[in-house]
Amino acid sequence: MGVAACISDLYDSCHDSYISRKKLKKRNQLQTVKIKVKMDCEGCERRVRKSVHGMKGASSVEVDPKKSKLTVVGYVDPDKVLHRVRHRTGKKAEMWPYVPYNVVDHPYVPGVYDKKAPPGYVRNTADVDPDTMGLARASSTEIRYTTAFSDENPTACTVM
Repeated sequence: MGVAACISDLYDSCHDSYISRKKLKKRNQLQTVKIKVKMDCEGCERRVRKSVHGMKGASSVEVDPKKSKLTVVGYVDPDKVLHRVRHRTGKKAEMWPYVPYNVVDHPYVPGVYDKKAPPGYVRNTADVDPDTMGLARASSTEIRYTTAFSDENPTACTVM
């Protein structure tokens, strides 16, 4: 009875640690992952949709071929979704680099404006290189000088 009890205790301690490790596994947060994938035809659209449709944790998949955009909502890891799309479709895919036009202060700066962007979108200024970053965001001195001669400013200079 002493040996059987010792083996039983050993089994229980190993089994309990396995269960506790399983409970401590970090779960992904609910996320919306947007990916840019070029789609030319309905077959490409179907292939992109099927590549992530059966993915564990993905609750909805939306494909917009006009914008070349794939949106996946669910408890998924963005890097895993991107890797899966690249691997299963064989297409070049990247995270969605665009933001709406009205979010950016200076949307026509060379690093921000993109001819390939969908209508109403420009590149995200966080992704722009540091040299053009200063142009993309207006500094306080720039704003001060432009508003000093503005018609909307009641205390503007009347030199003009």
